[in-house]
Amino acid sequence: MKSILLIGLGRFGKHIAVQLGQLGHQVMAVDHNEDRVNDVLNDVTSAQIGDSTNADFLESLGIRNFDVCIVAIGNDFQSSLETTSLLKELGASLVVSRAERDVQAKFLLRNGADEVVYPEKQIAKWAAIRYSADHILDYIELDEKNAIFEVSVPEAWSGKSIGQLDIRKKHNINILAVKTGGKINATITSDTILSEENTILVLGEFKALQKCFRI
Repeated sequence: MKSILLIGLGRFGKHIAVQLGQLGHQVMAVDHNEDRVNDVLNDVTSAQIGDSTNADFLESLGIRNFDVCIVAIGNDFQSSLETTSLLKELGASLVVSRAERDVQAKFLLRNGADEVVYPEKQIAKWAAIRYSADHILDYIELDEKNAIFEVSVPEAWSGKSIGQLDIRKKHNINILAVKTGGKINATITSDTILSEENTILVLGEFKALQKCFRI
């Protein structure tokens, strides 16, 4: 369990608040809009109405006591930038800020953000990959080069073992798990037989995955 400060309770921030609450973390939520704060009262540990660009207000929250500070402000980049900078100045150990464009990310990283997230860009990429091919069921980007895909077992692989296919050597990817009927089996060996009823979780460089599964 972590102690998390969440600043900005628009649509993105509210979703984060709900998810963090369900995961059992201690969350303090902050927004200047009273209605937004009231909307998340049942999902977070505590909430306050306030201006996150005000150094005195931020300092009163005890910034050093939080494991993570998330700046989820979406429609006011100046406020997001000022908040990010103030959090770092006040001793925040980890600041994660929201960006909509690359230029925003550069400014945020230069002014205190330890990490930057692109919710719109990331979901757009996920949706483009997920729905542009019938055999791609899910996709997780690990970094700029590597990803995990959930894919249908290719017809040519059905009935063969992982050892027979020698997938790692031939395609430079790794099978992490086999999924059947919604249940994941991560205890796989070279003797594991693949079936068209399965989907598989595969890890590798994006280019290798694209080539292997014709993405």
